[in-house]
Amino acid sequence: MITGPQMRAARALLGIDQKTLAELAGLSVPTIQRMEASSGNVRGVVDSLTKVVTALELAGIELIGEGAVSSASGRGVRLKEPPPKH
Repeated sequence: MITGPQMRAARALLGIDQKTLAELAGLSVPTIQRMEASSGNVRGVVDSLTKVVTALELAGIELIGEGAVSSASGRGVRLKEPPPKH
């Protein structure tokens, strides 16, 4: 659904801190911190994850899944798979 790095990147693009995201999503700051500490997909209560995704989307973020095509206009960034190390 969303990864910790995606959450941090989304906040950076919006220029907001964890407290602001928590307020937008109706969650506590420790919950946001715990979610962002995840190295892969964020695990947690589905309702909390949905609140974060909704808050980010309402603020103007398009979350792009791996291999998905972006359908929105505007600028953005996407993390590429790093090249293999030899």
